Amino acid sequence: MEKKISEEKNERSLNFLEEIIEKDLRNNINEGRVHTRFPPEPNGYLHIGHAKSICLNFGLGKKYNGKTNLRFDDTNPVKEDVEYVDSIMEDVRWLGFDWEDRLFYASDYFEQLYKYAVILIQKGKAYVCDMSAEEISETRGTPSRPGKESPYRTRSVEENLDLFTRMRAGEFPDGSKVLRAKINMASPNMHMRDPVLYRILHATHHRTGDKWCIYPMYDFAHGQSDSIERITHSICTLEFEVHRTLYDWLIREIGIYAPRQIEFARLNLSYTVMSKRKLLELVQQKKVNGWDDPRMPTICGLRRRGYTPESIRTFADIIGVAKRDNVIDMSLLEFCIREDLNKRSNRIMAILNPVKVIIDNFPEGRVEEMEAVNNPEDETKGKRHVPFSRELFIEREDFMEEPPKKFFRLFPGGEVRLRSAYILKCESVIKDLQKGEISEIHCTYDPETRSGMPQSNRKVKGTLHWVSVNHAVEAEVRLYDRLFSKENPDDAEEGKDFKDYLNPDSLKVCKGYLEPSVKNALPGEKFQFERLGYFIVDKDSTNDHLVFNRTVTLKDSWTRLEKNQ
Repeated sequence: MEKKISEEKNERSLNFLEEIIEKDLRNNINEGRVHTRFPPEPNGYLHIGHAKSICLNFGLGKKYNGKTNLRFDDTNPVKEDVEYVDSIMEDVRWLGFDWEDRLFYASDYFEQLYKYAVILIQKGKAYVCDMSAEEISETRGTPSRPGKESPYRTRSVEENLDLFTRMRAGEFPDGSKVLRAKINMASPNMHMRDPVLYRILHATHHRTGDKWCIYPMYDFAHGQSDSIERITHSICTLEFEVHRTLYDWLIREIGIYAPRQIEFARLNLSYTVMSKRKLLELVQQKKVNGWDDPRMPTICGLRRRGYTPESIRTFADIIGVAKRDNVIDMSLLEFCIREDLNKRSNRIMAILNPVKVIIDNFPEGRVEEMEAVNNPEDETKGKRHVPFSRELFIEREDFMEEPPKKFFRLFPGGEVRLRSAYILKCESVIKDLQKGEISEIHCTYDPETRSGMPQSNRKVKGTLHWVSVNHAVEAEVRLYDRLFSKENPDDAEEGKDFKDYLNPDSLKVCKGYLEPSVKNALPGEKFQFERLGYFIVDKDSTNDHLVFNRTVTLKDSWTRLEKNQ
């Protein structure tokens, strides 16, 4: 996979968005400017799909020496919160992007948007409607059947201006009136059937307080905000394609600068969900431990799990930009983080399911310091010393009493090399009859085979990691896996819900025994547990209680599992 992806990156041609931009630049459209924006609604936490959009918008701005704004489309005070605003800014910065002095809010433009609505009323292109939301929905018709015009559609310009002014003044209760565009109730595009532009909401806004009690709908605020900021290329996900006709109609009828809206396929990732509503449901029903649960596809969840901004940017670059929806396999994202962490993470030895090894011919009380390489991919990271003693822990699965052929780990009479230490031979085992499992493995070591010594060239096929029992640091280890066991949990069978496909093994917690070099590890530090996977010190970790989260295994176990099914 590594070679294939490398070749694809080197040979990749321009994507369709870059082709559009370069054509515009050649034709001197927008005076040669490229100005994009990332416009999140502050009503939830960003996820990996938003990360793709962030990389795309900021990446295009940087590539073409342009600018990119961060604009919060904060038009619904009922669902928005400063908590979301702060988290979004943190996520964008963490991904490595800078909006410089171009932080904006749709609420910055409320007065101007109101004036734009007045222009539409004055032109006879908008009217105040007293129908309820249910009535408006019922009279919209269907794609094959035209809608019915509102009985309030024929109100005069003067009456509409008066009512809209009084709506702003707070004279009417929520839901009693809306401002609608006057377009075409028989349009084949349902979004052109007199869409609602403003609604009454007596709610406190996180920035404007109680100054306003009418708020623009997203479709009205979005395009006009683009125009005010003089965005050249308004890049949206594919679901906004049917909204483009309204986007262009509003700008044309108001008579203002016209950005160009272009749609691309949103990111759909296997074994997860991307719907804000569904993610919120998981949080509220406590199916996960908050928005930053490491199993969540949120950016804060990925960050807590140990993903790096570099790996996510690489992932966004590899998957490219498509015109039509598709599903990206989770294994590609996991490949990107493995590649990144392989280069940057120090190696340590850790045992998660221990069985004790006693080296009978190693002197009691003796401790040797073994020299181990921190990262074979980066010589500058140097080496460390790991204590070696008579009693060790190895992984229980690294020993079998009756091994199959080609089992190159430890078994009675067999030999293995201990990483950075000696060759070990199994002599006997002691069993716990009550538990029905092996409690001790008795071995001998060959003192002439210490790693790094000239006489240590004797070869054996297996190499095991280990930890000295008396020097081991205990830690809580959280083994995270994919949140869903079904590739597409949105595609639920009849009578089932997406939550029915939650993976019961998405989190397992165990006690780990780690080499002492990690005793003072700080939250956010990343390591490769040799032969086990990549791990990060969790924010819950303290001086007295180390907590590690598994970021990803060393190999793609899911692909092997699927092949065997």
